[in-house]
Amino acid sequence: QVKLVESGGGLVEAGGSLRLSCTASGRTSSAYAMGWFRQAPEKEREFVAGVSYTGRNTYYADSVKGRFTISRENAKNTMYLQMNSLKSEDTAVYYCTASYSHMWASKLNEYEYWGQGTRVTVSS
Repeated sequence: QVKLVESGGGLVEAGGSLRLSCTASGRTSSAYAMGWFRQAPEKEREFVAGVSYTGRNTYYADSVKGRFTISRENAKNTMYLQMNSLKSEDTAVYYCTASYSHMWASKLNEYEYWGQGTRVTVSS
């Protein structure tokens, strides 16, 4: 089993920045693909960003390209999401996720493990 714990959420003004972290435990090997999803009130969970095992390949939803940066440090079993130029529409619960079956993953059903989520609120 893998446990994922997110941190770093909070309240920020529009235009501000936050850095989310996700720490994995419970399995000795690092996940292949890791990613962040988010879910706003009354909306479906959506893909935000993903990163490959080595960290060299990253991919983003169009809505966050140029503003968010995903990265990972396998030696620390930690993944990050640097969020800049935040907008009110970025308000959501952000979920960390890991896949041991896909090298690349951007769909919900490609990830096996999920964190509990961390809330991000952007005030306008």
